[in-house]
Amino acid sequence: MDKLDCRILQALQNDFPLSPKPYEILAHKLQVPFEQLWDRVQQLKAEGVIRRIGVSLDSRKLGFASTLAAVSIEPGLVERAAKIIGRFPEVTHSYLRKDNFNIWFTLIAADEEKIGHILEQIRSALSLESSQVLNLPMKRLFKLNARFNVSS
Repeated sequence: MDKLDCRILQALQNDFPLSPKPYEILAHKLQVPFEQLWDRVQQLKAEGVIRRIGVSLDSRKLGFASTLAAVSIEPGLVERAAKIIGRFPEVTHSYLRKDNFNIWFTLIAADEEKIGHILEQIRSALSLESSQVLNLPMKRLFKLNARFNVSS
């Protein structure tokens, strides 16, 4: 990564314009040709430096409920369980952990009742006991400003 890549990453994190043509605006601000900016962004994505570019909404302010959930799955059933959990559009992301509760995921739904219904569907589809499913709704919010300082 060179200095331009670092400047691009900083701009993407801190100053992404709300516009029909945001990359043209960024190219102008960074004083580089649009094509060069676009090629660099695509290269950073291909290298895995950028995993995702998208909006992050506060689901609570939109009236939704959310929770952190986990299931305890036998190692041989992890792939099947991940597919079942991933079928629900309310699941925002999931990850595998080396623990008794080995698949963790977040759910955002219209309300707590809907979350409970989804967790029950997952429990039933995987033939789990209630004790093998955790529902850990947020009690207190700790918001981190997860921005990366980039230097070449």
